[in-house]
Amino acid sequence: MPVFDTAALSVEPQQVDPQMTQPYLIISMGVSGSGKSTVAQMLSDKFKLPFLEADDFHSAENKAHMAEGKALTDEMREPWIASICEKIKSDGKSCVLAYSGLRRSHRQKFRELGFRTLFLYLNGSKELIAQRMSERAGHFMPVSLLDSQFASMDAPQDEPDMVLVSIDATVPEIVDSATKITSDFIAKH
Repeated sequence: MPVFDTAALSVEPQQVDPQMTQPYLIISMGVSGSGKSTVAQMLSDKFKLPFLEADDFHSAENKAHMAEGKALTDEMREPWIASICEKIKSDGKSCVLAYSGLRRSHRQKFRELGFRTLFLYLNGSKELIAQRMSERAGHFMPVSLLDSQFASMDAPQDEPDMVLVSIDATVPEIVDSATKITSDFIAKH
């Protein structure tokens, strides 16, 4: 899997052609607390693409389950993934998605939507992510579930549309890195 050095670039994003025949699906992924929503929202703004937050598609039951410190099962994730995929497919437009991407089989479902897909895997140490999670307020995912997130993550293997982005940097550096990778992806496709 490619690793991109986040030692920072300030880049101008490519504009996405709204007339293109095959839309882009840019997925900012990683365990809870990795910064995927922040990165996805900033990419959405930079590339002028709709932003989707996968957490918004969780049922009230799933959110309550996680808020109680209980990890979701794959069975509980299936309807969640299906609703996200249905929204993306029905919209049919390029977009940026913040999504955990824990299971390879779930990542594959996004690849099968017919979009040009790029996964930005925000990766960092458990200690760094736990620190960031403890500093945020108002999120239903407790730090106590971080171990289960790491345990559930199917490590990317032979996924050519996946790029590793180290989060051992400042937010602007991480966003610059993700912007550069996304610009390069759009330019090649």
